[in-house]
Amino acid sequence: MAPRISSSVVSILVLFLTIQSVTIHSRSLGSTKPSLTSFHSLEGALKGQTKDGIKEVKRYLKAFGYLDYEDDDNNAALMDDKFDGTLESALKSYQKFYHLKITRKLDADTVKLMSAPRCRVPDSVHPWHAGRNATKHGKSHIVTDYAFPSGMPRWPPSQTHLSYAFGPIIGEASPSDVSEACRRAFQSWSSVSPFTFEQVPLEDSPNIVIGFYQGDHGDGYPFDGPYNILAHAFPPTNGSLHFDADEHWSTSPSSYQVDLESVAVHEIGHLLGLAHSADQNAVMFAILEEGSMKRDLRQDDINGIHALYPAQ
Repeated sequence: MAPRISSSVVSILVLFLTIQSVTIHSRSLGSTKPSLTSFHSLEGALKGQTKDGIKEVKRYLKAFGYLDYEDDDNNAALMDDKFDGTLESALKSYQKFYHLKITRKLDADTVKLMSAPRCRVPDSVHPWHAGRNATKHGKSHIVTDYAFPSGMPRWPPSQTHLSYAFGPIIGEASPSDVSEACRRAFQSWSSVSPFTFEQVPLEDSPNIVIGFYQGDHGDGYPFDGPYNILAHAFPPTNGSLHFDADEHWSTSPSSYQVDLESVAVHEIGHLLGLAHSADQNAVMFAILEEGSMKRDLRQDDINGIHALYPAQ
């Protein structure tokens, strides 16, 4: 005969399972850190070595404008884990752009930066992008960190009043939070440039359309889920700004959330014609650490927009 289980034991068991279910469910709602692409296991890797994961480093550096395998139509080099000379050269360019110590290997500082969340727009480092901007001040030679895409695309002088509207807003962000965060972000750029901005209905054919999308959304720059790629925008006069709907968006971010306004003000800089800055304090710096806020334009951002749109 099978042993009997008392009703009190059954009650305790049911209560335990219920608590476990609630705990697991609450964890799935964002109380734990989301997964991310991390290169930490590759720390110390250098030219001549073969390690699992090197191909992900190659794809990262290619995506952000540092790596180009010439005469490799089949992308064979991007499919292997060999740390070759082309990767070493690309890594050097990456370290130089971000003012890191040039070690030509995956040192701790480089790995940390490459593992951080960032904008999907490539950095301006190759000949098809504009380079650093240098200005003379007295007898000194000052190198500024702001940059522009190739050809310095900009809005025409007659078009300084830009309208914007919202496309789909899905995910954790509420429409009211998105609208207010973007309004403040547009105001930040309006205060230092000739531009004014106005929200209009989507059917009014606005100059700028802002939306939230998941995965491959048809523009050639797919999103990748929480934490890694946050958003992207296109240079003038495209007018498209896309947020990754899978991020944990907030207007007062916790340590594992992303600040809506910080990302909005960065992406609007791209919409106006700025590329990424190497100044880590600038809004146009590509990296935004989780839980941090970077809403206020810095001098490098202001210098950049003034160089692109000089005062008349």
